[in-house]
Amino acid sequence: MLALVRSISALLIALSFSVSGAMAHDYTKGSLHIEHPWSRATPKGATVGAGYLIVENRGAEADRLISVSVSADVAGRAEIHEMAVEDGVMRMRPLPRGVEIAPGMPAKFEPGGLHLMFIGLKRPLEKGDRFKATLAFEKAGAVEVEFVVEAMGGAPQHMGH
Repeated sequence: MLALVRSISALLIALSFSVSGAMAHDYTKGSLHIEHPWSRATPKGATVGAGYLIVENRGAEADRLISVSVSADVAGRAEIHEMAVEDGVMRMRPLPRGVEIAPGMPAKFEPGGLHLMFIGLKRPLEKGDRFKATLAFEKAGAVEVEFVVEAMGGAPQHMGH
């Protein structure tokens, strides 16, 4: 009986680790902490998608996100973009110099603001899909992350953990 209780306890502990790892997918490299990379599902025929995440610099010196690349089976290329209102019109533009990640000032890549563009989609992004991308930082170097695709028009389900 004691052996059965120990086996069940070990199984429950193992399951709790695997579930929490699946739900919370954050990444840390040096002083940078990257929280929950996610994307929205896209309709069939869409040629672009977007990626969102939060990058927090817990160090004393600024870093810079300088580029992003995505799995070749997902899109032809990826860029760092910004949406902003100029003269009363919402405009989107690439940020070829990247984005500064200042200490203590999280950079929020979210709908309607900073975001990553996945251009030349090879297939629709569907809810529940996961795909890999690499974020390149000026000082911290490359960080491989995995994006989770949320519902079309949806908000991330795992932020703030």
